[in-house]
Amino acid sequence: MSQTNQTTTDDPASGDASTNGDTTASGDASTTTDDPASSDGPTTTDESVHASYAFGVRIREETPPDGDPEYRFEAPNHEGIAFDDPDTAELYADVYFDVNGFQEAGTGDRGVPPAIIQAGRDTLVGYLLTQPDTGRNWVASYYGEKPEKIDRYVARVRKRARLIRERAAERGLTEEAD
Repeated sequence: MSQTNQTTTDDPASGDASTNGDTTASGDASTTTDDPASSDGPTTTDESVHASYAFGVRIREETPPDGDPEYRFEAPNHEGIAFDDPDTAELYADVYFDVNGFQEAGTGDRGVPPAIIQAGRDTLVGYLLTQPDTGRNWVASYYGEKPEKIDRYVARVRKRARLIRERAAERGLTEEAD
């Protein structure tokens, strides 16, 4: 089961936190699938890899024929989750690397995986920003902090994730094929 997050007006993690250079985009690899069981017309979905990381983690861009693109986070032993915008999907991937992977299955609709809770405030902030209808200003209010501090928390998570991926690449641990 996947979850689609909605972008709020206070765009989460859009401040100084960016993923410059730590993703590999490939916009020309698309596939098309047809579902013969449907008689309501074509059911094609264009799909490409938006970002590919070490250990078989990736973000796929999926565009249904009648809708806006979704960005699906995929990792081994993870049920997958879809987001409405690439930045939120990339932040989710950064949180995933920051805690060495986690499972949301079994935590319920509003639960937070234990690995996230144990990782500390900055990681929890990053995770909360990937949740539906939860934006930068909401998280800042929840913690009684200014939005700029929330941006710094997110920047720390992104930096740690980037360093983990760089170290993995140095050790020859690249993305795994299907």
